[in-house]
Amino acid sequence: MIDLHTHSLFSDGVLVPSELIRRAVMNGYEVIAITDHGDASNLDFIIPRVTTACRELGKRWNINALPGIELTHIPPETFGALTKKARKLGAMIVVAHGETLVEPVHPGTNRAAIEAKVDILAHPGLITRDEAELAAKNGVCLEITTRKGHSLSNGHVAKMAGATGAKLVIDTDTHEPGDLVTDEFARTVLLGAGIGRRHIDEIFQNSRELADRAIRKFK
Repeated sequence: MIDLHTHSLFSDGVLVPSELIRRAVMNGYEVIAITDHGDASNLDFIIPRVTTACRELGKRWNINALPGIELTHIPPETFGALTKKARKLGAMIVVAHGETLVEPVHPGTNRAAIEAKVDILAHPGLITRDEAELAAKNGVCLEITTRKGHSLSNGHVAKMAGATGAKLVIDTDTHEPGDLVTDEFARTVLLGAGIGRRHIDEIFQNSRELADRAIRKFK
């Protein structure tokens, strides 16, 4: 499993980074990115600490651990500056908390995040065709999620990606141990989103390509 969207207790997860990474190892993960919720107030607190954990544990255990951030509920007009700041601080994966159906995310967040060229637009809810087309143009991956609630729009996201050529990835949005999944379960979620079996390997490859680019920069 390559999972580029997870949370530790540096935001609203329940595990310290070492336990989150260890449990990922035991679940057979190849790559995990720790992408705690961030805004202008805490990027400089979270990213360096997660970076330390990922560097140390990635050397000792059979996994590639990557530091990242999920820009969450921020004013849409700040995405550009905060994405640049996060990358400068060492975030290898920048996720945007998209316009999920189950939270009051500010309208315009999806487009602003895509324009800022984040890596992944997480759980983007009822993303429009125009936004999906822009994501394809800007190289922003749209997320299919295994997380309850956020997954309600998986089918719509898959449909918009299929119509526009936007790339999809699948992540867990893990907050606690039981949220980690196997490759087999991830494939089932993709099938449930209406994605044909012949396209599922492409989605896993999208995650691999994004992870590989980040790993090369992190070394």
